[in-house]
Amino acid sequence: MAVGQVVQPPRPEVAALPVSLPPRAALLAGREELLASLDARLSGADSPRVVALHGLGGAGKTSVAVEYAHRHLAEAGLAWQFPAGDPALLLAEFARLAAQLGAREVIDARDPVASVHGVLAAFPAAWMLIFDNASGQEAVQPFLPTAGNGRVLITSQSAAWPRSWAVQVPALDTEVAAGFLVNRTGDPDERAATELAEGLGGLPLALEQAAAYIQATGTTLAGYLAVFQDRRAELLARGETPGHPADMAATLGLALSRLAAEAPAAAGLARLLACLAPEPVPLNLLLADAKVAGELAPDVAAVAGLLLGDPVAARDAVAALRRYSLVTPAGDGLVLVHRLAQHVTLAQLPAEVAGQWQQAAVALVEAAVPADTALPAAWPVCALLLPHARAVLALTSDGMWQIAAYLGNSGSYLAARDLFQLIADAYNEDDAYGAEHPDTLAARANLALWTGMAGDAAGARDQFAALLRIYERVSGAEHPDTLPTGHELARWTGEAGDAAGARDQFAALLPISERVLGAMRRARRYQAWHRGQCLLIDAIRPFPTFSGAFCLALAGLASRAGAGAG
Repeated sequence: MAVGQVVQPPRPEVAALPVSLPPRAALLAGREELLASLDARLSGADSPRVVALHGLGGAGKTSVAVEYAHRHLAEAGLAWQFPAGDPALLLAEFARLAAQLGAREVIDARDPVASVHGVLAAFPAAWMLIFDNASGQEAVQPFLPTAGNGRVLITSQSAAWPRSWAVQVPALDTEVAAGFLVNRTGDPDERAATELAEGLGGLPLALEQAAAYIQATGTTLAGYLAVFQDRRAELLARGETPGHPADMAATLGLALSRLAAEAPAAAGLARLLACLAPEPVPLNLLLADAKVAGELAPDVAAVAGLLLGDPVAARDAVAALRRYSLVTPAGDGLVLVHRLAQHVTLAQLPAEVAGQWQQAAVALVEAAVPADTALPAAWPVCALLLPHARAVLALTSDGMWQIAAYLGNSGSYLAARDLFQLIADAYNEDDAYGAEHPDTLAARANLALWTGMAGDAAGARDQFAALLRIYERVSGAEHPDTLPTGHELARWTGEAGDAAGARDQFAALLPISERVLGAMRRARRYQAWHRGQCLLIDAIRPFPTFSGAFCLALAGLASRAGAGAG
């Protein structure tokens, strides 16, 4: 059997029973474990048993509920699905069921809900009800039967349900989602299927919509993927799927529109989250500094400013977002937002407004990066901010420099080297800086340092040698930027195995450093070297002045070079 494919058991033949269910999905992938969990919950001793399936729009909550009902139809004498999103439609559906039940002794045309509840309380067989697309517990509670041998399934975007009822319907994992696309389209291109499954975030509605479009147009998974990467919003707004008349963009867009009317601050938070990486977002860090509001566009500040520095307002906004499953708690102070929800949120905004929210994300991330990432206490904060800094900060920003320094200071030498390579390239290619700008050279010095720390001493030596020639030409041999470069060249010459060469380089630097900097300043730099291991990573960015550990270096290298201790 292909990955993700589920062979549906035949629907039992049940004659003359009150049954009103939509058709089951032709291909339901990756839900066997969830269906088994539902059966365990709904087969308990208490009656009626209630489960509330909640999740993001398009996660397949209704498909799971309908599949469960069809699978267990032979065990029930009644199975009915109600449209719970509109109270008027819900009441009308109760009247329709009451008429079909036809028990005159308990039916009251003036109160169809009470009538149906009365019949269900005394119903001789088990029954199943589905309340589809409920906005929340308050909206559906008056319609829930309180007696009888029944099973009640509720589907909702809201996550605010009693703990004993709530079951989240997650997105499909990438392997299952890719298998669905292969099976649904008949295209065996697993690589394209995997990339598309990742891009769609495993949401069943989006997967089904993409598969239906591929089949209808006769294209391939690879062909759809190529267009999807450039015109995602347009493709998400195309096509309807069986049993779900709204497309993916409309499904999420409706939730966002309602949110904007109900809770403007929460809608603003959704826009901010849409600009960040699809990784857990540390709201307690990003929203901590109220002063950042002064850096935001006026319209953005009017909304986001309500959340800054106010943990209670931030929690209220998260609660409003959870009513539509637009965020998922991911730990203490962390929330996770689905990548398609991010994309649709931004796609709904005019380009200028979207740009203002992206600028707000930059300002908030920049402000949240610790001032000194050499301190171990700052490392957990940097770890949380890392994916969002990479998503929104420019490579030439102070915040990105600090994040790169954190990587090296915390021991991730390879990652620090690779990020400083990108930073150095960005400075070099930026017309505002250029190849010999001090910040460009400082970035290259950090690149050389972490190249050496990552195990490539010869590479670090060669990079510092190239830098030294530039500093000597631009700033002179005795400039405070030139001296530490020479020190690092000597250091990594020794680390690369040439102790005698390093000794001679340090010996040549010593009289210059004594003359330029003086003994007291040299001692202070030496102490700082031992506290921070390397002064090349400055708190903000410039290449620092000098480390000056010459005496110790000379003694050790002279011994290694066979020249005695002197």
